[in-house]
Amino acid sequence: MTSSPNKSWSDLGRFWTVPNVLSMMRLVIILPVFWLIIQDGPLWWIMMLVLLAIATDYFDGRVARWSHSVSDWGKVLDPLADKIGGGMVVAALTLNGSLPYWFLAVLATRDLCILAGGALLKHRTGRIVLSLWSGKVAVTGVAITSLAALLKADPPVLEFCIWVTVGLLAYSFIRYFIRFFSLLKAGPEVAFLEDPKSPSVGL
Repeated sequence: MTSSPNKSWSDLGRFWTVPNVLSMMRLVIILPVFWLIIQDGPLWWIMMLVLLAIATDYFDGRVARWSHSVSDWGKVLDPLADKIGGGMVVAALTLNGSLPYWFLAVLATRDLCILAGGALLKHRTGRIVLSLWSGKVAVTGVAITSLAALLKADPPVLEFCIWVTVGLLAYSFIRYFIRFFSLLKAGPEVAFLEDPKSPSVGL
C-alpha cells in the first residue's frame, strides 16, 4: 500500500524505541567532543567518546532489525545524527585551525542540500527514502579526514585525505541529486530505490 503524500511527521511510527534513543545519544555524546576539540583537550578522552558514538551508530540499526522495530523515525534520526555529529567535529577542527574553512563549507552545503531534498521528498511522496551506499562511503571519508586532523598528520597526508573526501562528497551528492529528481518524477509509487534490507537508511 502506498503512503499518502500528505502523511504527517506524527505518522512515522514509534519514536521512543531503543534504536532511536541510541541515535539521540550520539547527538549528546558529540557535544563534549566538540568542546574538547575546541579546548585542545586530552586526545584519549576525545577518542574514547568518538568510539562510543561510533558504537551507537553501529548498534542502532542492528538493534532495530533484531527487535523488528525499524521505523521511519529511525530512518530520519540515524542519518541526522551522523550529519550533525560529523559536522560538529569538522566545525571544531576548523575553529582550532586543523581543517580549512572551505572544507567545512563544502560539507555543510552538501548535507543541508541532502536534508532539504529528503524533506521535500517526504512532503511530495509521503515516504522517508533510504540512504545511498555512496553517502556512507563519503561519511567514512569525513571520519578518516577528521581523525587525521586530530592526530596532527603531516600536511601532505592531511591534504590528500581532504581532497579524496571532497571527491567522495561530490560523487555522493551527484548520486543523491540524480535520485532526488528520479523519485520526484516517479511520485509516491516508487519511493524506495534501495534494498529495504540494507542497513544504510536515512535521508
